Amino acid sequence: MALRTGEEYKQSLNDGREVYIDGERVHNITEHPAFKPIIDVKARMYDMNHEEKYKDICTVTLPDGDVICRGYQMPKTKEDLQAIRKYVDTVLDKLGGVVYRVGDETIGEMWSLYDAQDRLNEIDPTYAENIRYHIDRIAREDLFHVSANTDPKGDRSKLINGEDGGTLLHIVDENEKGIVVRGAKFETAAAYANQAFVKPTISNWSNASVNMENYAVGFICDMGAPGLKHICRSSIGAGKDPENYPISSKFEEIDTLLIFDDVLIPWENVLFHRSLESAKYIRETLHRYSAFNYVLRILKRADYLLGVALLNVEQTGLTKIPSVQEKLTELITYRETINAHLTAAIAEAQETAGGLMMPNQSLLYTGRIQALKHFPAMAHLARELVGGQLAVTPDMETITDPKIKEHIDRYYSVGKWSAKERAKLLYFARDLLNSSLAGHQITFELFAQSPPFAQSAVAFKNYDLEPHREMVIKAANIQPNVVKK
Repeated sequence: MALRTGEEYKQSLNDGREVYIDGERVHNITEHPAFKPIIDVKARMYDMNHEEKYKDICTVTLPDGDVICRGYQMPKTKEDLQAIRKYVDTVLDKLGGVVYRVGDETIGEMWSLYDAQDRLNEIDPTYAENIRYHIDRIAREDLFHVSANTDPKGDRSKLINGEDGGTLLHIVDENEKGIVVRGAKFETAAAYANQAFVKPTISNWSNASVNMENYAVGFICDMGAPGLKHICRSSIGAGKDPENYPISSKFEEIDTLLIFDDVLIPWENVLFHRSLESAKYIRETLHRYSAFNYVLRILKRADYLLGVALLNVEQTGLTKIPSVQEKLTELITYRETINAHLTAAIAEAQETAGGLMMPNQSLLYTGRIQALKHFPAMAHLARELVGGQLAVTPDMETITDPKIKEHIDRYYSVGKWSAKERAKLLYFARDLLNSSLAGHQITFELFAQSPPFAQSAVAFKNYDLEPHREMVIKAANIQPNVVKK
């Protein structure tokens, strides 16, 4: 086993998978215009692991000598968590854009299951054995592993007990080879991933009126498995000129509706099935690691907001104006608040029963809530600092047209900034703030992993309120027996 190259990753996608987009069946996904840019980006990530200057950051050597991607190393110490953060920062800096599916964010959901081994062993020892096997296999085979999670939002009264068992993913049969599942899931990047960890999103596992056991299932599924169909949304970046749309043309991650049309899942790939306790546990703990990586992506987006705002006001000499400095300080404060939560989540990390080092959950989730809540306001602030040029600047073909160069140079050049260099900055800012992809990413970040109310619930559950209660009882001389908990 060895680290894969970008080309090996691309070849692995040639497995006959059934992919549909814009009314057509895709036969060569690595060359299709909707998928090629992001597949090339993912291939670049694989190639970075082989380059000497990134070796110590992007890879780690296991005790038996195997070398794996740093993002797949189970964190046993705070230093391991810090190393994973440095790995993601390095990759995103090199790529020049924000990519959510790097690999570190979805393996974390498997680590959550690893933490539950003792509980799962009480139900069925095979579960824990399969979990350990697949965590090791993903790392050693260097697989592009994603996480199928979200359900289609249809008629809630028929999702479970409708015709044919409803639309939610469920078990329809099992035999000596494995379980057979039917239903649907949404997943980003599934069409160009190797496999997905598929699990339920149901929150109410105590509904006595419905047989819930068939829906309590989690497993690893090959993305080229027979019976699995990938129905993808239209690309909003395909065909965009990289000069005019430097972000949309490279970093759009395509979302997929996965249709499980009686797909056979081999027993060795089943992580739990017909187990209400396992399903309930995974929904409560699923993102204890992977939420860190999402907040890290939002931090990178905050970096870009600050950078485009700063460069635009510097070129026009506005940085000495107090009101401009105040707005830049707001962006700095937003950025540093996210950074502080991430840094503190590692500094206050907690060892789990499974022996892993888990980011501090209270600091992690309050950081995520803060980052998501304030991002739209910070993006609007960045627009104010960039100015109306964001909406009116001609495209690069016009900017570089020799017939009008004299006029373009006169009205677009500022100091050392030529018209072309100013246009590059404005195009980047436009793609970051005003494009279809920019709006898509805000919505994606808001609902990725779980909706806002669920993120708030996790933050509430993981914060220790007892010291505050006791402090006021003591300071106000309140009789403890009158306080209801």
